[in-house]
This record gives sequence, C-alpha cells and structure tokens, in this order.
Amino acid sequence: MELLHHLDLEPSLSVLFILSFLAATVVPIGSEWLLAVMILSGFSPTQTVFTATSGNYLGGCTTYLIGIYGSDFFIRKLLRINDSDLIKAKRIYRKYGSWSLLLSWLPVVGDPLCLLAGIFKVGFTRFSLLIFSGKFFRYAALATLTAEISGG
Repeated sequence: MELLHHLDLEPSLSVLFILSFLAATVVPIGSEWLLAVMILSGFSPTQTVFTATSGNYLGGCTTYLIGIYGSDFFIRKLLRINDSDLIKAKRIYRKYGSWSLLLSWLPVVGDPLCLLAGIFKVGFTRFSLLIFSGKFFRYAALATLTAEISGG
C-alpha cells in the first residue's frame, strides 16, 4: 500500500490490471498483495480476479512475443546454443515443456517459462490455455483465501 500512496494512487481495477501486467513481464513486482488488499477493502472478488488474470495473461503474452521475435538473439547471442543442441532442446520442450506453462504464475521462474514458450514457438492457443488457466487458478485461490480469512 505504501507504494500506491507514494505514487499518489488509490487501489482500483485499472491499477490492479497494470500491476498484474507488469508482474508478468521482467519487472520484479508482485500483484497478489493488491488483489488481497482490494478484496479486504470491499472490491468484488470476481472483478478483481478477472482483472488481475487478464492483466497477468497479457503480460505473459508480451513476454511470449519477446521470445518469438527475439528468439535468434536469445539462442545465438545470449545462450550460444548450436544447431544440434537446439534441435534436441526443442524436441524435449515440445514433448514435456509446454505443460510447465501451468506454472507460469510462479515468482522467478514464471516469466522465463513464457519466454521459452516463445523461443520454442509453442502454439499460441496452447500457450494461452495453459498460462491463462494457471494464472486464473492462482488469483482465484488467493481471492478465496482472502475472503475466507476476512470472514466474507
């Protein structure tokens, strides 16, 4: 809350959307605290979950697109992966890795999972279903827990 007051912002759905979006990119912030504060302040759990999930999903899509359009840079310049290793990595990722996107909501590892999905060209429909599901269930669980704790 101190951050919001420092920026002269009040908790709102638009602030939650922006914070949730940024939290799903490489910006090291979280949005869960604001969702909980808003529910405790009387905001609709349904609206807050939908808003946070939407923002976080679109932030994940942004990271995915960075992976798609920056894949050559990441693979060749940063990771220095040769062609044979890249073929092996793609085969393994396509077989097992895309399911890891259900964990894209996790701190620290979630953003790189979305980036890898872009680098390895996971289909957008599969990507969307997996990350939206993971992010939705995380926010829904947090909203439910917050409502239970507050007695609502």
